[in-house]
Amino acid sequence: MKREDLIKKYLEFFKEKGHKEVPNSSLVPENDPTVLFTTAGMHPLVPFLIGQKHPLGKKLVGIQRCIRTRDIDEVGDSTHHTFFEMLGNWSLGDYFKSEAIEYSFEFLTKILKIPIEKIAVSVFEGDKDSPKDLESARKWEDLGIPKERIASLPKKNNWWDPAGLTGPCGPDTEMFYWRVKEKTPKKFDPTNENWIEIWNDVLMQYTKNDEGNYMEAKQKNIDTGMGLERTIAVLNGLDDNYLSEIWQPLIKKIEKISRKEYSQNKKEMRIIADHLKASAFIISDGVLPNNTERGYVLRRLIRRAIRQIKNLSENKISIVEIIKPVFKIYPEYNLDEKLILKELKNEEAKFSLTIENGLKKFEKFVENKKELSGEESFLLYQSYGFPIELIEEECKSKKINFKREEFLKEYEKHQKLSQTASSGKFKSGLIDDSVETTRLHTATHLLNEALRQILKDKNLVQKGSNITSERLRFDFNFSRKLTNEEIKKVEEWINEKIKKGFNVKKEEMSLKKAIDSGAQAEFGTKYPERVSVYTIYDEKDPKNFISKELCTGPHVKDISELGKFKILKEESSSLGIRRIKAILE
Repeated sequence: MKREDLIKKYLEFFKEKGHKEVPNSSLVPENDPTVLFTTAGMHPLVPFLIGQKHPLGKKLVGIQRCIRTRDIDEVGDSTHHTFFEMLGNWSLGDYFKSEAIEYSFEFLTKILKIPIEKIAVSVFEGDKDSPKDLESARKWEDLGIPKERIASLPKKNNWWDPAGLTGPCGPDTEMFYWRVKEKTPKKFDPTNENWIEIWNDVLMQYTKNDEGNYMEAKQKNIDTGMGLERTIAVLNGLDDNYLSEIWQPLIKKIEKISRKEYSQNKKEMRIIADHLKASAFIISDGVLPNNTERGYVLRRLIRRAIRQIKNLSENKISIVEIIKPVFKIYPEYNLDEKLILKELKNEEAKFSLTIENGLKKFEKFVENKKELSGEESFLLYQSYGFPIELIEEECKSKKINFKREEFLKEYEKHQKLSQTASSGKFKSGLIDDSVETTRLHTATHLLNEALRQILKDKNLVQKGSNITSERLRFDFNFSRKLTNEEIKKVEEWINEKIKKGFNVKKEEMSLKKAIDSGAQAEFGTKYPERVSVYTIYDEKDPKNFISKELCTGPHVKDISELGKFKILKEESSSLGIRRIKAILE
């Protein structure tokens, strides 16, 4: 089965069950400060999972492009990917466990024709926060899955916590496929690598509060996810995802250029293909390589791919030559080929210079010495982008003792600090619907309009935002630094409107009507046929609105609730993109 066939079958199946199709969203999450990238189909739906009404109704279906960076070090095996597409269906307070499981079972066995004897499932075993999920287990039995192939697993396996610190969550039930030709074991062993997870139904029946307690949710949701790459491999009888038509054009290109065979160089070729495909999609969605947040992840992916190319072949191979098949694999995404090739070429040149500078630093570290400390080697790795493989090679060639264990300790220390920073970084984002976050969210609408007015640039549009309970961050396209006078005027414009206390109105309408009415849309975002529009207007003269934007909310009802708006910083985010950080006093 081909990629486009699976997508078509999935969407048609759920549309027949009354689901409406939602569009594919950007890899850069809209107003979700809890993650750097869209990691699942549910991320664009967060406001609706916590109670907001979706313009298309309570039953939704779609395919979402995703990036997951936690598995970067796992890439190289047959199943892990940084970029992937997720097929999903959602119930926003409509059907729940029984129907969700029925739909999953019917699609797998009736539409995809997967034999029931090749299917196993897992359910939540229960703990102090929630009892064992007997309802799901019984449902699977009723559908014909034997007890021996229903595993009850702990929270680390079968539980989904909120995307942020608080929010909707609950147990899940996962479906596995026996991927090899030998006879399926009678009993399901989740540790057996021949069982591949292909679908996950998240049963959102709880809400996690600020104290970390799980409360019964007022609106119970279903959030399912089927990884397209794994499912395609399964349906085509492949035990290696990279042998499918989604990956083969890239793999064959690498084989041709390197003059090496995939069968003998699987790990290197998988990493190169995976990282470059992910990089192409990230760049096309407006992220450029740099040393912070999304840009740093992108830079790491590109440079890791380059390192693997060097390991693979002594010949000089450019990543620009390798990436081109991606544009033919995914024609419907209209990837920005010109930008992607330009940025990959630039980053390749920068990395070459980095290696040169790193070698100079290495020479200083080992001058008149017989060893390289863990602290020094980690500095080369972290600050100079010097690959560990190259550190080892240089030490070996100069008969220098490389303190590998010390390096790994420094690396682990850095990882723990990074994880701590990441978990606390976006404390109380939009996902918790807090009063502070809601006020700052409304303030971004005023800021967007103020910039257009003060800078007299009708082409100025929002390029992204990041909102916590402490501050807002707003990105927009503009070619230069704002003057102190311009910043002051923007603040004054916003505070004048806040002082007058204008109303905020929410309306639902067709996308065409919204655009025709003058509503602003975020650049690069795909919207459904029906959208929510938030208008800030003067009750005395409602036709002359102050701000009108397509948005999922939430917002205050009257902007007098905002307090005083103050810009903390205005800076460059990337080429042609400016960034403002601001607070409400």
